[in-house]
Amino acid sequence: MKIYDMKGLPNPTRVRLALAEKGLQDRVEFVPVNIMVGEHRTPEFLKINPSAAVPVLELEDGTILSECSAITEYLDHVAGEPELTGKDARERGIIHMTQRKVEDGLLDAVGNYFHYATEGLGPDLEEYQNKDFGDRRKAIALKTMAWMDARLADKPFLTGDRLTVADITAFAGFAFADFAGIETPTHLKNVAAWKTRMGERPSVAALN
Repeated sequence: MKIYDMKGLPNPTRVRLALAEKGLQDRVEFVPVNIMVGEHRTPEFLKINPSAAVPVLELEDGTILSECSAITEYLDHVAGEPELTGKDARERGIIHMTQRKVEDGLLDAVGNYFHYATEGLGPDLEEYQNKDFGDRRKAIALKTMAWMDARLADKPFLTGDRLTVADITAFAGFAFADFAGIETPTHLKNVAAWKTRMGERPSVAALN
């Protein structure tokens, strides 16, 4: 398998965490795509992913998977434990719901703030900006952090007693928030404890 990505970006981080949790790092070849110089917009890369986004997973038979949720779903079924996307229909539904709320309300919201309301990646890459929209999405990100804190009041991870793709997405979202200058409110003690637990995982150490 090949993974086209740029190490350190939020969505590539999600896939790299899933790979580490599943113990699949040795089964992939990483192909770097330098977003900062526009390699994601070259004709060669657009043939791989017309959306001009990373990460992209290319299977041995040439099949392309280009969305994080699709990639992590595939990786979760390549190997057995731990199951990141759920063991049965009910659990899968809860995990998918939570993951989507975190993806839109935290990760994507932070991305919208970063790209639309700040200098983002610079004038050569940021083709359109809208500060009002970006600031509105920042407010959504902070609201989602509070929602997560409430969910974590009685459980160590977002959907229960073990890590799932929802936690992976949230970890990438908080890392992006830190980078974008959105501080996690100090009164969110459950989130703070969750961050500590996440930071102690070998999969997170493997990111460095």
